Amino acid sequence: MRAGSEAEFPAMAKGLEAEPREVVNTLEAPQRIGGEPVWDYRVQFRTVHGYRRAFIRTGRGPAILLIHGIGDSSVTWEHLLPFLAIDHTVIAPDLLGHGASDKPRADYSVAAYANGMRDLLSVLGVDHATVVGHSLGGGVAMQFAYQYPERCERLVLVSTGGVSNDVHPILRLASLPDADLLLPLVGYDLTRLAVRAVFLAFQKLGTDLGRDAADFLRVFDTLPDATSRSAFVRTLRAVIDHRGQVITMLDRCYLTRGMPTMLVWGAHDAIIPYSHARIAHAAMPGSRLETFENAGHFPHHAEPARFLAVLRDFLSTTSPPVHSSEAWRELLRRGKTVGPPLPPAGHSASGT
Repeated sequence: MRAGSEAEFPAMAKGLEAEPREVVNTLEAPQRIGGEPVWDYRVQFRTVHGYRRAFIRTGRGPAILLIHGIGDSSVTWEHLLPFLAIDHTVIAPDLLGHGASDKPRADYSVAAYANGMRDLLSVLGVDHATVVGHSLGGGVAMQFAYQYPERCERLVLVSTGGVSNDVHPILRLASLPDADLLLPLVGYDLTRLAVRAVFLAFQKLGTDLGRDAADFLRVFDTLPDATSRSAFVRTLRAVIDHRGQVITMLDRCYLTRGMPTMLVWGAHDAIIPYSHARIAHAAMPGSRLETFENAGHFPHHAEPARFLAVLRDFLSTTSPPVHSSEAWRELLRRGKTVGPPLPPAGHSASGT
């Protein structure tokens, strides 16, 4: 069982919610006295296609799917879960090859992850959800919205991958063909101490990479065994090579027309440059852009209270679009030559 940090936020009511048997999207959020956060929740497991998938499910109400980045897990959302669960069903999975989920020799492409999210939601009885993705998870979220637009109510992309090819050189090096031969060194204490010293030095020097030193070290510590390291490399090579990111969502961004979309980015992101935020914002009709001036690659960690406020405002001021297969076909036929961007359903103007 996991609990949110009471040091970061005031602790209120506690109690594990029973998993509802009804389809999630038919449920209304129950009344909570004072809107108390749900501090207690547990990691659950479901076997899908023969592989065990780990996930957290808490709260009750409209569904929110939270997708973490490469090498990370649902832990990245833990400080937000109790507050989102006040009036939403929150589902935070560990992607295949990550966290407590199985780590098989399998397809770790963005499209395969999007399929995995659809299948997990189906198993859990969730027909549609607001999809929030960080880094690699943002690419998965965008792919999910592309493959299953009828199941995506809103799209929130946090420091997302898949915009342009720029990415930190460390990840380019890690994707090289023979780089995996060096990965066993990660298991040695001396290597881990050296890596920790380097990141702490970056932090003391005030570099952009150092802003997220604690998070990078946390991710680094999730690679203790060969199975985890192999899954990490397979995932990395599916999206990055020596020239940078190998996938882009820009060719299909016009399909978000009518989909409430918000981009959240740290101005000091050392992994995926902030310039990508402006490129994506310009390419996605009617999208909002929220810039966290003092954050790096993890804006939801740097300023959790503001991130929660921004997300809640987005949820409350937008409405899920009504999906039309005919409108979707027309967008595909017309391609990028569609007219001036229109604000998405439930939102009057794009942010800056």
